Amino acid sequence: MQHERPVLLSVRGVGRRYAGVVALSGIDLDIRGGEVLGIVGENGAGKSTLLKILSGVVQPSEGALAVADASGALAEVSLDGVRAATDAGIALVHQELSLAENLDVAGAIHLGREPSRLGFLDRTRMRADSAKWLARVGLSIDPGTLCGTLRIAERQLVEIAKALSTESRVLILDEPTSSLTMRETERLLEIMDELRRAGVAVVFVSHHLDEVIRIADRVVILRDGRRTGELARGELDRATIERLMVGRDIARVERGAAGADAKVRLEVDGVVTAHRRRTPASFRARAGEIVGLAGLVGSGRTELLEAIAGVAPHGGEVRLDGRALAQGVPERVRAGVAIVPEDRARNGLFLEDSVAVNMSLAWIDRASRARLVDARGERGLVARMISRMQLRPPQPTRRVQTLSGGNQQKSVIGRWLAVDPAVLLLDEPTRGVDVGARAEIHAEVRRLAAQGSAVVFASSELEEVLLLADRILVMHEGAIAGELSSHEASEIAIMQLATGGASALKKAAT
Repeated sequence: MQHERPVLLSVRGVGRRYAGVVALSGIDLDIRGGEVLGIVGENGAGKSTLLKILSGVVQPSEGALAVADASGALAEVSLDGVRAATDAGIALVHQELSLAENLDVAGAIHLGREPSRLGFLDRTRMRADSAKWLARVGLSIDPGTLCGTLRIAERQLVEIAKALSTESRVLILDEPTSSLTMRETERLLEIMDELRRAGVAVVFVSHHLDEVIRIADRVVILRDGRRTGELARGELDRATIERLMVGRDIARVERGAAGADAKVRLEVDGVVTAHRRRTPASFRARAGEIVGLAGLVGSGRTELLEAIAGVAPHGGEVRLDGRALAQGVPERVRAGVAIVPEDRARNGLFLEDSVAVNMSLAWIDRASRARLVDARGERGLVARMISRMQLRPPQPTRRVQTLSGGNQQKSVIGRWLAVDPAVLLLDEPTRGVDVGARAEIHAEVRRLAAQGSAVVFASSELEEVLLLADRILVMHEGAIAGELSSHEASEIAIMQLATGGASALKKAAT
């Protein structure tokens, strides 16, 4: 049945080299209308390179692309830029969001395609069209809203609305659900199904294998720049996909919760953020404990983590090992509180600098004496952390912005693991990270906790919350609506609390 669907984009023998390094090799692929094609692989497997070639961002070193014309006949094309790909009916939504923050939403959606009237921008039409596409992705915001004020999940949905507005025949989605709640993800999967029924070819790249298995008609697996398999819908199986992705079975990290008599390390007492002035939050985290914060986007998870880290002034008190902490990030970092932010590109990394610079920043601040840096010690530390985090490629001088999303995340997490913080705060710790890298990050987080640190993390992925957390605090409208142990937690119980449906289920920890 699926082979009766028309081929809209054909890839034959495509490869790409960077300074002699093979990023992609010998890729053959048919992308068909009325089909969702899943592409999966570890970070560094070549997915991003393939998508950049398909969307005209980079050109292949070898191989050819062919696009179907109106009659369905394939003709070889040279996609020498994004505009050429757009003209060929191909649109890409990048994993790392790139909205112009000084534009409003309507301007961002129509960037490069602005309608005009009598020589002036037709703002009325832009806003009306934008409202239509925003409604399509279930986002209720004013098209006049500045992009720079949007949350990361909202920016993700605006990017998708922008791609849909081009009415392309081939829509490529690179990790589109990485910042979305379960409800937003459900809506996006519905949109993909609608596009499939309308004859659009959807290329869906995701580390969320459950979503891929649910929506894809076919799945192509990449490893080390090459195809390692293709599975039809009836053959889709998580264990098989993982094995083809990583070349081995993925080990599951055993849970090792802290005992009830373990020392209390972090105390959050009546903390009120600037965004949630009427909803104080209080909880404790013990040495060796991993506490998960669950809740819908906008529930206050990020604001609470930022308040604990000192990113923004807040009411209430934060204590570490019984000592009240002063306001401000530098003061709390020196005290032993570290945070890995949700948006690594904007707030967590120095993208133009090397892996070595990014990984050693926290260590240098603690190890330097009289403003002198121990260069040999720094090199040794970076080498150990690259090995420990299994960074790929293991090159300390490589600029961080050239790494895959998962390896960027490993870089910023590795920065703090290198100094064994007393408290580690993680906001979406595995956003855009593949299953293999996620298991590696989880193992390192558990290793840090086993050494006596307290870990608090927020995640939109209920699967991750259930897998990693020893105890779960569920937030609703800025408040901690309830607490669940790892033994009693389930997706249903979490969602009841997250939506305000069972606020009396359990009181927050004291």
